[in-house]
Amino acid sequence: MLNLAFPPQLANVVSRLPAAPPSLAFSVMANRLLWPALKTLDWQALVGRRYAIRVKDLGLSLRFTVTQRGFAPDSGAPDLTISASARDFLLLLSRREDPDTLFFSRRLVSEGDTELGLTVKNLLDALDPEQVLGRLPTPLARAAQRLMAT
Repeated sequence: MLNLAFPPQLANVVSRLPAAPPSLAFSVMANRLLWPALKTLDWQALVGRRYAIRVKDLGLSLRFTVTQRGFAPDSGAPDLTISASARDFLLLLSRREDPDTLFFSRRLVSEGDTELGLTVKNLLDALDPEQVLGRLPTPLARAAQRLMAT
């Protein structure tokens, strides 16, 4: 199995870019992929809290909040930060890896509000990965499949 890794130089460049554009893109994509399924669950505990997702191998930090209408970019200090590699996030979302396994092997790091982290984990566990990944545009779906296969 090929072990795909992004070059460290890419993370150095990406980490210096403004955070707002990728956070906006993430929020738009999360509203398309996650929000339709998430809003059928008990998601109210997420509203008004601030989140950061750090994609370590890309040097990318996505900051957002959850509102009554869905995901929105947010630049404030996060209540919860979750960090992992791009591949591990995809494996987690597709349920090919268990979050506890990633956490205890230190491939997934959660910082901040522990109770909020457990709430997020439980909500993500309640989502159907096929429903979520099935909403990806075809080019992104192919890229995600290649990344998870490595």
